[in-house]
Amino acid sequence: MKILVLNAGSSSQKSCLYDIPDDRLPDHPPKPIWEGLIDWTHQAGVAEVKVEAAETLLKQQVPFSSRIPVIEQLLATLWNGSTQVIADRAEIHVVGHRVVHGGRKYHESTPITPEVKEAIEQFIELAPVHNPAHLEGINAIEHILGSVLQVAVFDTAFHAQMPDAASIYPGTYEWVEKGIRRYGFHGTSHQYCAERTAELLGENLNDLKLITCHLGNGASLAAICNGRSIDTTMGFTPLDGLMMGSRSGSVDPSILIHLIRHEGYDADRLDHLLNSASGLLGISGVSNDLRQVMSAIDAGNPRAKLALDLYIHRLRSCMGSMLASLGRLDALIFTAGIGENASNIRAAACEAFEFLGLKLDAEKNAGRPRDQIISTSDSKVKVLVIHTQEDWAIARDCWKLSRKG
Repeated sequence: MKILVLNAGSSSQKSCLYDIPDDRLPDHPPKPIWEGLIDWTHQAGVAEVKVEAAETLLKQQVPFSSRIPVIEQLLATLWNGSTQVIADRAEIHVVGHRVVHGGRKYHESTPITPEVKEAIEQFIELAPVHNPAHLEGINAIEHILGSVLQVAVFDTAFHAQMPDAASIYPGTYEWVEKGIRRYGFHGTSHQYCAERTAELLGENLNDLKLITCHLGNGASLAAICNGRSIDTTMGFTPLDGLMMGSRSGSVDPSILIHLIRHEGYDADRLDHLLNSASGLLGISGVSNDLRQVMSAIDAGNPRAKLALDLYIHRLRSCMGSMLASLGRLDALIFTAGIGENASNIRAAACEAFEFLGLKLDAEKNAGRPRDQIISTSDSKVKVLVIHTQEDWAIARDCWKLSRKG
């Protein structure tokens, strides 16, 4: 079964093709047989297209006035040229899409129908950077592949059944009636990492209490009990919670009122400030990339050091809130770009929870762990680094839904 996965964002679109047996899912995530990337921001009116397949790396720069022809050109490399891996587009059985926002209506991956497309469009207001790109990808597949089965895998789905006490904001009850509540994001990653952790520990996921730390340019934590998300740091939008690469995370709302009343800010200026000019970038003045912030610290930059200190403080604080929701912690999981690669962040985060009997193995942590336990053998809390594989999780859901059909 050939399953195509589209992971579309505002600035790029990542795609991959899996070839999975019809009768069973493999025990471990397989490598895609084809991978493609479109960078829409390469330069004005020009997209950079990269394709890797059949031991070939293809790079092209494609002028564009609309995106669908570029997506069509990318997908054509599946059945044409040096990167060809299938004979014809008709060999693609299912297409899975990562969709950032699906509200509370969608608790699981769902075949895309006109009703589902309408729901994705309705939530553009809450995910203005991502949901339009998802719809664009869905429409492109309809144009290129016709009536092939398409599946929406919602980032919010894993958190959709959080208890009301965790998901409702303490404002007026009218907010609840209008759907203003904590939705949570990165759900596909949190769920995959929880399942992979149970597998590595040889435990039943339903018996575990976990904190998963998805730390990338965007970052969120989840408290997972009995295989379900019971609390998370992102909220109504992906802006809430942790300090991130260029996002502020949680701030006192009165700051925003102050900026409106005394500094002349409007909604658009606040949006840019909080989403694009804050976090590591805003405090350090260097970059939203932790690696560049660390280089600046090594060069003696005090603002970069302050940014790192703030990042660690906010991470520890939010981890503590997840711990309070769980009441017990069996394992702590780090994933995504920073979580998988920044040993200093993992060490600093774990140091605050040594009172739980958590003991980090310094040598394992300092290496390049992947799907590995990095705590000591006598640690009361297991610490793991998991390589998140959202694309495989999407493909797996597509396979299961196609079998139901």
